[in-house]
Amino acid sequence: MQHKLIAFIGGGNMAQAIVLGLLKQGYPAEQIIVNDPNETKRAFFAELGVQTAQDNAVSAKRADAVLLAVKPQMMAEVCRCLAGVDFSDKLLISIAAGISTARLQALIPSAQSVVRVMPNTPALVNEGMAGLFAAKNTAQVDCIFVQELLNTVGKTLWLHDEAQMHAVTAASGSSPAYFFQMLEAMQQALVEMNLDADSACALVRQAIFGAAKMAIDNTQLDFSTLRRNVTSKGGTTEAALAVFNAQHFNQIVAQAMQACAARSQEMEKLF
Repeated sequence: MQHKLIAFIGGGNMAQAIVLGLLKQGYPAEQIIVNDPNETKRAFFAELGVQTAQDNAVSAKRADAVLLAVKPQMMAEVCRCLAGVDFSDKLLISIAAGISTARLQALIPSAQSVVRVMPNTPALVNEGMAGLFAAKNTAQVDCIFVQELLNTVGKTLWLHDEAQMHAVTAASGSSPAYFFQMLEAMQQALVEMNLDADSACALVRQAIFGAAKMAIDNTQLDFSTLRRNVTSKGGTTEAALAVFNAQHFNQIVAQAMQACAARSQEMEKLF
C-alpha cells in the first residue's frame, strides 16, 4: 500500500488497533502521527516509534490523510479546529458512528475525498469487519488506500448506499456485544448448574470459538444448515432450541438489531 503520512485525530482503542495493524504490516512508523490530549495515550504511541502531537490543525496540515477517531459528540468541535486547513488534496477518513459524509463535508468544506468507516472492536485482534462508504468525488486511489488500511486489522465491505451504514452498525459494529452478552448468560447458567466460574468460562469460550470456526471454514453452508447439523431429532440441542423458539429468539434478535440501526439514524441527526 501507499505510505501516506497519516494523522490520527484521537488515540483510542480503534486508533490503537489500526496503528498496530499498520506497523505489523511494515508501515513506516515515521509516516504516522497520533494526536491525543491524553499524555498516557501519547506515551503509548511514542513507545511504538510513531509521532505524537496535540495540535490537530498542525498535524492535519502536514498529513496526506487525516483519520478522525473521536466520539460522535466531539466531532463538530474537533472539525471546527480543522476547518481552516485546506483538505482539497487530502484524504479524510472518519470512524465515528452516525456521522455522514455530507455532515463531514459540511464541517470541513474543503474536503473532497471523504471515506466513512464503520469498524468493530475485533480489529483489536486483527479480526475486524469494517463497512466502507466513499463520498461522491472521492478518488479511486484513496478508496484503495482506505481498504488496504482497514485490511491490516480485518476485512472490509464497500457500500454503494450510505443508508446501509446503519445496517452495518447493527450487523458488525455493535454485534460483538450481542455475542458477549450471550456468553455471559451461558456462563451464569452453568454456574447455576454447579460448575465453577472458570470451568464454565472455558467451556463457553471454546464453544463460541469452535462454532465461529465452523461458520468461517464452511462458507458453502448457510447458517440454518449448520444449525440443523448440530440438532438431532429428539435430542438435547433440539430441547434447548425449543426454548429459544418459544421465547421468540429470532424476533428478539431482529428487534435488537433494528433498535441499533434506529439509534444510528438518530445519531446522524444529533451530531
